[in-house]
Amino acid sequence: MKIISLYTDEKLLIKKASAGNPQAQKFMYDKHAPKMLGICRQYVKDLQFAEDTMIKGFVKVFQNLDSFQHKGSFEGWVRKIMVRESISYLRKRQFVVYDDEVYEQKDKELDNETSLLDVEYVQQLIDKLPEGYKMVFLLNAIEGYKHHEISEMLGISVGTSKSQLFKARKMLQDGLTLKGMSPKAKSGD
Repeated sequence: MKIISLYTDEKLLIKKASAGNPQAQKFMYDKHAPKMLGICRQYVKDLQFAEDTMIKGFVKVFQNLDSFQHKGSFEGWVRKIMVRESISYLRKRQFVVYDDEVYEQKDKELDNETSLLDVEYVQQLIDKLPEGYKMVFLLNAIEGYKHHEISEMLGISVGTSKSQLFKARKMLQDGLTLKGMSPKAKSGD
């Protein structure tokens, strides 16, 4: 059985999806949903809420397809929408705390039972970060935003953004050191 791709031209796919073609929209959703769920999941700890956030993000994608100007990648454009929708979700739930004392109050003990895969362990460490730290860390380290961009997106000062990133990295480094995964721990071997 030979499989034929229905939409090989991205501009044509976007044009058809923008016109309300359900097959084009489904194809677009199926193509990008797995990666976009991963992006939402980085910000939203609970998988079900991450899925809801992704779906709301896709609704915005389909509502605003006409505004995509084919400058840069379409996937990057969708990714920005997903990041902003995830931040919006967290703001609405008031999970974000930009308090300098959160680090000291946070339980420093990590679960001894971690996944066999290092990637899963790192994701668990990221999930344990206070939401403010996590958002700034993901926006900077994963998405590549600069501190002034993060401060505008989150409505915080540049100094707060830098402080949150520093503290997030410190918490992650402490967790990796406990696991024996940090570069410092490995260099001593």
